[in-house]
Amino acid sequence: MAQNKINIAVLLGDPSGIGPELVSKLLSEEITDKANVIIIGEKNILESGNKISGKSHNLNYVDDFDNIDFAKGSKFFLDISKGKNHNYKLSECSKEAGESVLTSLNLALDLAKENKIHAINFGPFNKTSLKLGGNKYSDELHLMAEKLEVKNFFCEFNVIDNFWTARVSSHIPIKEVPEHVKKDKIIKPIKLINEAMKLNGIKSPRVAVQALNPHAEFGTEEKDEIIPAIEEAKKLGINADGPLPCDTSFITAYKNGNHDCIVGMYHDALQSGLKAFGFDRGVTVQGGLPVPITTPAHGTAFDIAGKNKANLEPTLNSFKIALTMAENKIDNDKNKRN
Repeated sequence: MAQNKINIAVLLGDPSGIGPELVSKLLSEEITDKANVIIIGEKNILESGNKISGKSHNLNYVDDFDNIDFAKGSKFFLDISKGKNHNYKLSECSKEAGESVLTSLNLALDLAKENKIHAINFGPFNKTSLKLGGNKYSDELHLMAEKLEVKNFFCEFNVIDNFWTARVSSHIPIKEVPEHVKKDKIIKPIKLINEAMKLNGIKSPRVAVQALNPHAEFGTEEKDEIIPAIEEAKKLGINADGPLPCDTSFITAYKNGNHDCIVGMYHDALQSGLKAFGFDRGVTVQGGLPVPITTPAHGTAFDIAGKNKANLEPTLNSFKIALTMAENKIDNDKNKRN
């Protein structure tokens, strides 16, 4: 019965990019039948995506979430158009595109706070359009965390083939990285990725931790900060290992299958390996939020927007992760209450 399924909000992404055509393709996949899917956006944007993908869908259209009756079906379109019918030009950043994305995202986050939806899966956003549209945050993760009133540690996870990564520092200059390589800051993403992977179905995640310095020995951070953080994680019952030298860490952990995830000290130490092994399959998970939120890791791909060339696999994988995490979270919450 549709009433017993997970409710997943699916956002179309930037209307000028490949998001609408990817969502159109996603809705034709069998995996979406395992959830109640609520697409949030402007009707004409999905219709534009359908024209590109060549797909059509039997959706129930509503203009208010409270008008949804899951006894009548499991796929609904929550239309935020409110009478406007704006035509968005492909492959162009715009204030209007950013405003449309922010409206649908804020509505999805409000519904999540009200526990009316259990996960959010979104097509790729364009940061320039979001800024033009009024986003005052450095990225969508910080916007989501503020909207959801998150006080705990949060960070972005990047995933390929269900191999997850987290980082201690992110978008900062390299010269500032050592300031962040401290035991108390390293333990936070280790704990967070361990819990997130459990939600994704891995009972005892094998967590690798990268070094900072070449060969894990040309410096003091490994001895003074990273190893103590790993030892502390082990005391907490986390199956942590390392520090692994960055230059071979992805071969050891990912390619050779010795670990389920890896925590690194800075952006490029992780992203270089991850993208080399699977740039076209990547998924981003917004970690540390009270509701699972996922998206394909690629961008809006203006160069191929409208050409029906976009690869569905990352979008499909991101939906699967959102579904799995939401189902397990609800089961865990039930067990805690019992």
